[in-house]
Amino acid sequence: MGTFSEDFIINHLGENREQYYGSGSPPIFTSSLFVFQTIDEMRHALANESTVPFYTRGTNPGLTMLAEKLAALEGGESCLLFATGSAAVAAAICAQVKLGDHVICIEKPYSWTAKLLNNWLAKFGVEVGYSDGSVSSVQDLIRPETKVLYLESPNSFTFEIQDISSLSALVKPFGIKVIVDNSYATPLFQKPIALGADIVIHSATKYFSGHSDALGGALICSQEEREKIFKSEYMTLGGSMSPMNAWLILRGLRTLPIRLQKSHENGMQVAEFLFNHPKIRKVNYPFHHSHPQYELAKKQMKGAGGLLSFELETEDLSKIDAFCNALKYFLLACSWGSYESLCFPSAALITSSNYNKNTFNKSLIRIYCGLEDADNLIQDLNQAIISAGL
Repeated sequence: MGTFSEDFIINHLGENREQYYGSGSPPIFTSSLFVFQTIDEMRHALANESTVPFYTRGTNPGLTMLAEKLAALEGGESCLLFATGSAAVAAAICAQVKLGDHVICIEKPYSWTAKLLNNWLAKFGVEVGYSDGSVSSVQDLIRPETKVLYLESPNSFTFEIQDISSLSALVKPFGIKVIVDNSYATPLFQKPIALGADIVIHSATKYFSGHSDALGGALICSQEEREKIFKSEYMTLGGSMSPMNAWLILRGLRTLPIRLQKSHENGMQVAEFLFNHPKIRKVNYPFHHSHPQYELAKKQMKGAGGLLSFELETEDLSKIDAFCNALKYFLLACSWGSYESLCFPSAALITSSNYNKNTFNKSLIRIYCGLEDADNLIQDLNQAIISAGL
């Protein structure tokens, strides 16, 4: 694949406007199937179903366009699009393992990734070991049957970072595939493939979509890896992205650079405010100087976006609830990467099977800083602190 600027990739690569009557915005290919003039054409499509439209579960022109852009942004050869980010994670890991194999995963992964490893794959004899992400920890966990090193850099609640380059160099001689969830940083702020990763995963629901109106997942890898996954996990399990969601995510992608930059600027200002507030015990934000891996963050990332977390200076659940309920700009919801600012408190999980009090203190609150004015977001947090009586 040639080298293109990010703005060219987002706005022009793969558009094929001449095929669609010169339309500025590409059409939505809602057809579930594609027809042929001759049986020879049909045979050709079936023999090349991973690239030629035959049935939308396999290939669809709208998905092809979005996939080409995402692969180019990540610096990968190819991309598969899934209905959700979790589906992309599952396909990426399952494609590498069989009975008796072993996976190394960073501690505190996304809850559904943990369930995949601990519950689902365990039923098929795949074992998992958890690492703090350091080179020494990963090295100690490597076994002859280890097939995958799974990273989230940073992870999406407490934002620990892994040195992707050093870890990739460590495990490659053992034939271990490095998979990185890059949903936090996006390819505009971090490029794991350039750092040695084999497969990059995204929840396209987040920054790529940017409007809280479409679910999706992306898996970026080599062409050889794509063909392997396409013929097995992708087509067998049928978790492909819908044409409508592909179109919505492509639309969101157009404004990704300016949205991500605004969110990053807001995140920096909000993190600084929280760091200096006497009622805040701790701030977790990779691009703040207080983060223990600040230098590593600057080394392998260009920015950190608007997602961060902090701990309130209280263990009183009623005050934690009062703080969250008093917020006006920050909406109580999961996810991140869209236009609106969001708040997801650990305290919301205390009745959930996903809650682990040893991992997430109930005073830990994750916020996403959207596209509102940073001063308004800061004022909203401050008035909520006062309202809660902290």
